Amino acid sequence: MTAAVSFQHVSRHFGSVRAVDDVNLDIAEGEFFAMLGPSGSGKTTCLRLIAGFEQPTSGHIEIFGETAEGLPPYRRNVNTVFQDYALFPHMTVGENVAYGLMIKGVARADREAQARDALAMVKLKDFGARRPGQLSGGQRQRVALARALVNKPKVLLLDEPLGALDLKLREQMQEELKSLQKQLGITFVFVTHDQGEALSMADRVAIFNDGKIVQAGSPSDVYERPRSRFVADFVGSSNVLSPEFAAAHGGSNSWTSLRPEKIRVLTDEKAVPVGSGAATGIVSSVQYQGPVTRVVVDVEGTRLAAAVPAGSADIREGQTVHLTWPRAALVAMDGA
Repeated sequence: MTAAVSFQHVSRHFGSVRAVDDVNLDIAEGEFFAMLGPSGSGKTTCLRLIAGFEQPTSGHIEIFGETAEGLPPYRRNVNTVFQDYALFPHMTVGENVAYGLMIKGVARADREAQARDALAMVKLKDFGARRPGQLSGGQRQRVALARALVNKPKVLLLDEPLGALDLKLREQMQEELKSLQKQLGITFVFVTHDQGEALSMADRVAIFNDGKIVQAGSPSDVYERPRSRFVADFVGSSNVLSPEFAAAHGGSNSWTSLRPEKIRVLTDEKAVPVGSGAATGIVSSVQYQGPVTRVVVDVEGTRLAAAVPAGSADIREGQTVHLTWPRAALVAMDGA
């Protein structure tokens, strides 16, 4: 089956800077694919290479089996939704949505009808006559989405489109974007530095660092089985254990990831399950975080963070506690 987007040994250099460094990647048709990484990791440059705003220094890019390098953006069946929305303030919402169709020469009545349908799709059916300045941030984001979708792209590129929204609205839009992608069945390529967004929406996630993909897989695979210390640290929160500590507490002699939510904090040593990984230490801090309490424990010079349900135990700083975890929660990684 032909991939929606294929990168074959793609690099993009800016002088001596390797923004993208020998990336190989296949994105399936109909997939919600997230590119996740810190600033400067190469994820946005990859998105721009798909869009045609950048050209590769070396390597080969295909979009649905067709060579993309050298092809200008307007000849690619892709559309981009930007973080700043890029709406025309002097146009109405309806005119903004219909703009791409006007450039293509679609008759006025047809493009206005298609714009209305696109606005209805993003729950802005009656907003066509308004100006962008009269809308909230979330509404402007929906207009930008409608403007991209009205062109019926095979691939929709989303460059941190939720970055300007507050937390509650971001969560709402995450649900709506995922629902819309399922409804339309088109390929979404989503760039973000927010781990929660990537894990909650994507079918697959690629983790970028220093211009390379360091791990790709399902959200659960990337979170539960990080292959490197970078992925363990960047995706969620993790205790990265030294080979010596891991080997002494139920794991292998390698760098190891142990997620805080896998750790139980007990005040009675007799309650520690037989056969589990275990350690005893002194509580150095207790931080209430709403649904969970973060407990940091000093164990033989190693600090372990545990996430326990709020109110589940009376734990205080300076207290001696016993930590326990399933041996399967110790995930061996490479040393990079």
